[in-house]
Amino acid sequence: MRAQATLAEIASPASEVLLRQVAAQQPKIRPSSDGEWLLALCISRSPNPGLCRRQNPIHANSALGPHIEARRQSQVGVAPCRSSSLELSIDAVVSFEASLRRPAVRDWTSSSSEHHKRPPLPYTNERPLDVLLECYDARITAQNLLPKVFAADNPTDDVATPEPAVEVEPAALSGGWTPYQNGWELVDAARAELRKIKTPPSRKSKKPGGLFGTVFRYALKALPSLRVSAPPEEHAAPVISGPLLEGVRLLQQAADLDNTDAIYLLGELNFYGNYSHPRNFKAAFDHYNRLASVTGNSSAQFMVGFMYATGVGDAVERDQAKALLYHTFAANQGHTRSEMTVGARYVSGIGVPKSCDMACKYYKRVADKAIAWIRSGPPGGMHLVPEAYRLADEVGGVYGEGASVVSSGIHAFRYSPNSDAYAAIDDVIEYLDLMSQKGDYKAAFNLGRLYYEGQRELERDVELARHYFLSVATKFWRVKDGRPNDNVKPGLEKYAAKSAGYIGRMWLRGEGVKQNFGNAKKWFERGIQYGDSQSQWGLGLMSLKGYGVAHNFQRATELFKAAADQDFGTAQVALGALYLDQGNKDDLKIANHYFESAARYGNIEAQYYLAEMMHFGVGRDKTCHTALNYYKVVSEKAEPFLSSWSEANQAYEDGDLELALLDYIMAAEQGYEKAQNNVAYILDPSQSRLPLPSWLRRHTPKSKLLQDSALALIYWTRSSIQSNIDSLVKMGDYYLSGIGTEPAIDKAAQCYTGASEHFQSGQALYNLGWMHEHGVGLTQDFHLAKRYYDHALETNDEAYLPVTMSLMRLRLRSAWNTFTNGKINSIQDEPSEKKEWSLSEWINNFLQDERLYYDDVYEDLYDDGIVGSDGEPMGDDLDEAVVDSLIILFVAAAIVALVWYRNARQQAHRQAEENAAREGGAVGRQPAAPQQGAAPQPRNPGDQPFQPFGAGGIGH
Repeated sequence: MRAQATLAEIASPASEVLLRQVAAQQPKIRPSSDGEWLLALCISRSPNPGLCRRQNPIHANSALGPHIEARRQSQVGVAPCRSSSLELSIDAVVSFEASLRRPAVRDWTSSSSEHHKRPPLPYTNERPLDVLLECYDARITAQNLLPKVFAADNPTDDVATPEPAVEVEPAALSGGWTPYQNGWELVDAARAELRKIKTPPSRKSKKPGGLFGTVFRYALKALPSLRVSAPPEEHAAPVISGPLLEGVRLLQQAADLDNTDAIYLLGELNFYGNYSHPRNFKAAFDHYNRLASVTGNSSAQFMVGFMYATGVGDAVERDQAKALLYHTFAANQGHTRSEMTVGARYVSGIGVPKSCDMACKYYKRVADKAIAWIRSGPPGGMHLVPEAYRLADEVGGVYGEGASVVSSGIHAFRYSPNSDAYAAIDDVIEYLDLMSQKGDYKAAFNLGRLYYEGQRELERDVELARHYFLSVATKFWRVKDGRPNDNVKPGLEKYAAKSAGYIGRMWLRGEGVKQNFGNAKKWFERGIQYGDSQSQWGLGLMSLKGYGVAHNFQRATELFKAAADQDFGTAQVALGALYLDQGNKDDLKIANHYFESAARYGNIEAQYYLAEMMHFGVGRDKTCHTALNYYKVVSEKAEPFLSSWSEANQAYEDGDLELALLDYIMAAEQGYEKAQNNVAYILDPSQSRLPLPSWLRRHTPKSKLLQDSALALIYWTRSSIQSNIDSLVKMGDYYLSGIGTEPAIDKAAQCYTGASEHFQSGQALYNLGWMHEHGVGLTQDFHLAKRYYDHALETNDEAYLPVTMSLMRLRLRSAWNTFTNGKINSIQDEPSEKKEWSLSEWINNFLQDERLYYDDVYEDLYDDGIVGSDGEPMGDDLDEAVVDSLIILFVAAAIVALVWYRNARQQAHRQAEENAAREGGAVGRQPAAPQQGAAPQPRNPGDQPFQPFGAGGIGH
């Protein structure tokens, strides 16, 4: 059963209390049923669109539908409800309900007690209730909104009393909307029944972290099952009972009366299997198709196009032409996900010729809405936590650790004592928490930043983040007067300033605390004293927008400039926008510089500005392809706004592969490469090349929905189009083995060749070697096979064992082929001419081999080589350098020999003179030997000048 917030859970009596109070202040804008009550509240801004779920049956045919549609088209920042029949945000209702369920504030409409005050609206800070209606466009006025409904609630109003609901004649499905549709009472009763079903809260699964936890988890999976179970009953229809049965019966009765809410909700129940309702894709398609064909509902058209595109559940045959038709219809009505889907099809050429202009047109629409949604949040915009990732990357890629491109070669993890490549986030948190308890302010700051930013495996917790930031700040500043403490640790002021920036940001945005511009200003000023860039940006934003301070454009510009000089991306975007508004040529260049600097760090607004400048040719050349890439990146980054990533990841972690697959397919149809890879990975029937024996494996048969090799091949192909090399190799495997298609050896060879270019995939090079060895699809050539095997080993060191074994087998086959005079080209050594080498040539080749050895060892450290003072690389002309070195060595040896020879002759000459003097009695005329420690005596003019160089001249 799918755990999610539902309309039945949202539209509780507490919500009605709130909405009726809204109506008391705006008596002429009153909804007419629980559905319209909910719609009125949907207008409020949303802090987290991820809470909006699929079971919202409100759509454009409801009473307030056209007005909300007009409001949506005005693009003032209403966040859309994903996968619903009207793009609206209902997470504000969820936020209210979370507060209203607490007993302490259950009766918050009464002001008699301090405990019964009204909870604050998201980002409104206790503003009056009529802010719920401030988002209406000027065209939506009181006289246009249900002028004759709900007068019975207030007989003194000037509004006429409506007739009973059962007597109202609703408009036909093909003709507009009415406040009441036939069967609306049945829909309300069905919702009441569905509300009785308890949906367990979905929690993120906690996997054991660290090495031992990982080993233990996989050891449990490897244990034999030893269970005896009967074969699964594939065709046994699940039986529904209780409130679910009664709710479905009521919805079916309402659908028979052409109630559009009931039709759409039945389609959702059958498609997603909500409330443990059995999935019936054929019935879901019938409901969606009925609603789309008769009423032209955009969300129903999106679902029909989706089912035609994928053929999921075999409800309909795949038909890309019809899929494009329905998606285009929905996109032309402003359905955001269809707009993104059509744009993705024009990018990749799916069912249509590739067209940059058409793709840019649709992706720009989506990017415009995404940026409007981001800016509709608190000061600084919505906070985004990336959810998109590849499932295969968690295990090293689709071929496993070391065999896939993502985990081999330059992408391989490098082992080192300080490496955290395999560190689990839980282990990191535990270690940092331990260090922070010991007084490590760096660990405390990093913990606060982790909890504030959040990530896929770590839920965002701003209150805990604030706790850690305050622990760092209070080590430096006194709590009472805010003055710095005495004798603080060196470097603490830097981290205290950064913590002050985050604390000020929380007060500015109202994250974890009630929004207070005064407190934000105080903390920003503390951080600015020590040069914190985030504090400079925060106070600059307050000065620019007038948040708690007077408008000061000059002050804001100075602060933005100071933060931008420190590469703070958000400040660079703000400063670039100010220069862009000036419109001068020089200002546009400066703006472009700041946008590009911020875009390097992935700032979504900077990428949007660059896309706009390239699209319109403002400040730079008009380039469609680059603008399209930026628009696509911006659209895909707004994941909570228009994708199902969060639900898909949660379903996968909960073990519901079918639901995860459906959500991933939806994201894949919108052009997410990672989702395309995930869909193909889940459907891949050949994930293991070395399967365990049947008696060691758990017998968990896959459902029919998870057995679609043809669909897997489709998404491997689309993923490879977006430059995923492993997906391209997988395509080759499918064509080689005939998985999901007829065997096509030539296509397999093309895929492997494309993946092996520039030595990207060792797996592809190995496969090409295998094909040449066995003559499968390519000419049987042992020599070429050896070359590809060698290249595979050069590309990926992890391929040593399979390449070595294959080379041993290949050499045996080649030797036998040579012995029997076979026709296959055997392994041959490269031809080389034998010649007599001189001594200088031998030394030259020896030195050259030595140089090549050291180049192999240090090629990663010195890729560019050694550059001389003239800027040219040294060592290019090896032959000339060796010859010069030999000449120098020869001259040096000759000089040494000459010096030795001269010294020998001088010594012999002196010895002869001494002998002659001794024989002639001339001993007294011999010069006295110098005393130890005396100054050196001057040489005679007749002494030889080279005598001091007898020791080699070092130091002289």
